[in-house]
Amino acid sequence: MVSVRTPGRRKPKPPVLALAPRPHPWRRALGLVTVVLAGAWLGLLVVGNVRAQVGPMNTTMTLRPSLSGGTKINVSPLGALHLDSHVAPVRLDVNVDQLDPARAQALVDHPERLSGLQDEVARDVEHGTLDLAVRSCVAVVAGATALGLAVYRRPGRAAAAGGLALALLAASGGTAYATWNPKSVLEPRFSGLLSSAPSLVGNARSIVTEFDVYQKELARLVTNVTKLYDVTSTLPAYQPDPTTVRVLHVSDIHLNPASWKIIASLVEQYKVDVIVDSGDTMDHGTAAENGFLDPVANLGAPYVWVRGNHDSVLTQRYLEGVRGVHVLDRGRAVTVAGLRFAGIGDPQYTPDRSTVPGGGDAEERAGAELAAALRAQRAAGTPVDVAIAHEPSAARGVDGEVPLVLAGHLHHEQTEVLEKGTRLRVEGSTGGSGLRAVEGKYPDPIEASILYLDRDTRRLQAWDEIKLGGLGLTTAEVSRHLPKENQPGAAPTPTDPATASPTTTTATPTTTTPTGPATAP
Repeated sequence: MVSVRTPGRRKPKPPVLALAPRPHPWRRALGLVTVVLAGAWLGLLVVGNVRAQVGPMNTTMTLRPSLSGGTKINVSPLGALHLDSHVAPVRLDVNVDQLDPARAQALVDHPERLSGLQDEVARDVEHGTLDLAVRSCVAVVAGATALGLAVYRRPGRAAAAGGLALALLAASGGTAYATWNPKSVLEPRFSGLLSSAPSLVGNARSIVTEFDVYQKELARLVTNVTKLYDVTSTLPAYQPDPTTVRVLHVSDIHLNPASWKIIASLVEQYKVDVIVDSGDTMDHGTAAENGFLDPVANLGAPYVWVRGNHDSVLTQRYLEGVRGVHVLDRGRAVTVAGLRFAGIGDPQYTPDRSTVPGGGDAEERAGAELAAALRAQRAAGTPVDVAIAHEPSAARGVDGEVPLVLAGHLHHEQTEVLEKGTRLRVEGSTGGSGLRAVEGKYPDPIEASILYLDRDTRRLQAWDEIKLGGLGLTTAEVSRHLPKENQPGAAPTPTDPATASPTTTTATPTTTTPTGPATAP
């Protein structure tokens, strides 16, 4: 049989199978490393943190990827403390969340446990670190393996990603251990509100280099805030006549966040009608500090405020926008809770505690300006009952123009009847000197006063001085004081301070509420 070849038709050639070009080895390695790092990072973000109790504190410990390593301790609301504790591609973050009420209260109720608190804290930190290490290993392996499986869709490649992630974490841990620098606490870096307090660096160094002095007080330092809250809830309250106006006088809070809790407790305990703050609520008056003032709106009573030498014009403007706050300056007067208040801001702004030449003259001029405003109010038929200035030297300038003038600045309380009959009441530091509480050998106490004024005569009937032990101290003292003219058998109170004779104050026995082993200076 003869085959006939059809012209123009050719037999098709079999297809040739060509293999795709394989990627370069370094690209494959780079892709795997990228998957490993991204998966490990995601794993740490999702599940790589441990909630640990350190003494009476609830904390959250986390490992984070980092180019420089180190340790970051977040202390809300003051900011963060950075330590160059190690050099590794991981950073340890520790967030101090809050006090554990149950454990803190147990320390308050059983002071004998304080002696073992240091060992307990050490055990808690060790346990939390071990838990964090185990959880971080699981997190990075799971994250890298899951991402590797999603990208490569091959179990073997995904397992390799997980193994490489574990190896990288182990290498990072070994590097951190080898470069661990326990002396890094001597050179901390501050951020947030703490960055506005450079003087604190020196204090922190003193605490570390002289740790043997502070070690004995460690347990009381840790539980101090809880004890303060506890004692304010049991303070004996004065039960005044319904015609009495109760004024809470505070001053020099200096950014101490514990002050707001204490003030709120006093407002509730004493049924306070109005709060008067005679300044230095801030420490440096920066815009970054303004958020510290937000709790003022929720203290439970109207807030009358004058500017101190640590408060800036920015601080004043911010407070003018806070609900329930009455900012007084340049002799401005306002009626709150049936009392007429007038005040002036401090003419000096010295947040670094420097001495400004001519500062004394500026305070005298401020006092004269406030006195002129008081005379104008009296001439208008709206006499002022209480004047407010931050500096006592400015407050002395209103002698004879008002029955009572309130001040602060000195960080210790004192009362004086001036030559023309005006009573000067200087409040101590309601913030215990704030961030500077540990500058001296003993911390400053937290001080405030409850003033009782007659609603009809608007004259001072009595006042209670309240003193809470500062850092490391565990007592609360309340002492009752009466103006001499209000004591039994005294002559009636003069109606004009210019005609009043100088009087002295006497205190009833002090009431002390111990909440643990007291430490006396």
